[in-house]
Amino acid sequence: MKLELRGITKRFGDLIANDHIDLTVEEGEIHCLLGENGAGKSTLMNVLYGLYQAEEGDILIDDEVRHFAGPGDAMRSGIGMVHQHFMLIPVFTVAENVALGHEQVYGPGLLNLDAARTLVRDISARFGFDIDPDALVEDLPVGVQQRVEIVKALSREAKVLVFDEPTAVLTPQETDEFMAIMRQLKSEGTSIVFITHKLREVREVADRITVIRLGKVVGEADPNAGKEELASLMVGRAVDLTIDKAPAQLTDNSLVIDKLSIADETGHRSVRELSVTVQGGEILAIAGVQGNGQTELAEALLGMQERASGSITLNGTELLGLNARQILDAGVGYVPEDRTVDGLVGGFSVAENLMLDRSDGEPFVKFGTLQTDVLNEFATEKLESYDIRSQSIHEHVSKLSGGNQQKVVLAREMSRELSLLVVSQPTRGLDVGSIEFVHEQIVGVRDRGVPVIVVSTELDEVVSLADRIAVMYKGQIVGIVPADTPREKLGLMMAGERITEEAA
Repeated sequence: MKLELRGITKRFGDLIANDHIDLTVEEGEIHCLLGENGAGKSTLMNVLYGLYQAEEGDILIDDEVRHFAGPGDAMRSGIGMVHQHFMLIPVFTVAENVALGHEQVYGPGLLNLDAARTLVRDISARFGFDIDPDALVEDLPVGVQQRVEIVKALSREAKVLVFDEPTAVLTPQETDEFMAIMRQLKSEGTSIVFITHKLREVREVADRITVIRLGKVVGEADPNAGKEELASLMVGRAVDLTIDKAPAQLTDNSLVIDKLSIADETGHRSVRELSVTVQGGEILAIAGVQGNGQTELAEALLGMQERASGSITLNGTELLGLNARQILDAGVGYVPEDRTVDGLVGGFSVAENLMLDRSDGEPFVKFGTLQTDVLNEFATEKLESYDIRSQSIHEHVSKLSGGNQQKVVLAREMSRELSLLVVSQPTRGLDVGSIEFVHEQIVGVRDRGVPVIVVSTELDEVVSLADRIAVMYKGQIVGIVPADTPREKLGLMMAGERITEEAA
């Protein structure tokens, strides 16, 4: 089935998310839609899938114009979509999820789940998925849940499959398996739209690449193009993708975590007896599939987990039991994974957000009075040095794009004297050029002799930044290995296999 988008334009108020985009996907090809977070890729696919209605443009299937009032229309036309965040009901079985919305019945009120089970078995056998139709989705690994989503789409006889950032939650091994699945789908004539910002994956499977920047198609690229060429198309300028990092020079500064456990209100432990030491002058990157305790660990380092036990000492000072204000005053810089909840005050200006950590003393406050000139000068310099795109330092931070909000948080946390830097998902929402700059700043903090912890689900980022890598699985560190450990070994560790630094 051939898919064509002509002149698709989608607006959200004054924001033009898609600006007259043309895209053609031929039958049996993998067409990669490449672009940075916020470029408009997912919006375009949500228009195709009927979740959004475009203000202008047409969708054509086999040269016939179609109009989709919702996802049901798109599915009936042979279009399936596997979202980055799976649309599955965790407490339902695989068969129940596949049947949902397309239920077959024996009679009034009698659901025919046998038909759904047979469908799951048939499609699983065809692709070698090995999925139990009666397994609860919540009990399945993330990679298998993704396969359930694919079975769902294929059970609706989808001829065009859209994958939206499909590898974001997968281990390297699961990613390789997913690439093989895409190739098999292609061999059977299925057309695939593959949305991603990961250059390595694009070069591995794409037949054609369309690059979107700021809501517009800026060109097509050859799948054999180098990473630098693809990155420059995404950003609009030349980008250096390598991090210039000298060998770690360790100092006497240290963060020591000893037998740290964190429980929720039900008593379930998200972190279990975790121990690790981070020396000054090194970056310890924490890798792992999202949801294995990394978030809770980072929050505990800033006193944001009430049910934490064990010990966290920074240069001999116990942090566990202190509140966030006391820990910040001890010189801990913290970039949270959710900047809107934990990193910024949306109704405050950019300038005000840049002083949040130091709002009770010099240089911004003297004798209880805000030093406006000092703050304005500081904020103006940070806007320029961090390339924060804002109308002014007085604009509400809620008005900024996600990437620029992230830069505000980074600028604030890295612009003071630090004893420890904890950074969660440091480049989420940033373009390739901004990522380059942020990585340089993180390495710069490390080179000042400060211990640095980086929590990231981007394995390329982990490998690039780390001096050592700690892999977390189900609340524990399954191993600490050098930064040059092969991706295959890291992937096995992310799936729970324990490995020693010597073995790596």
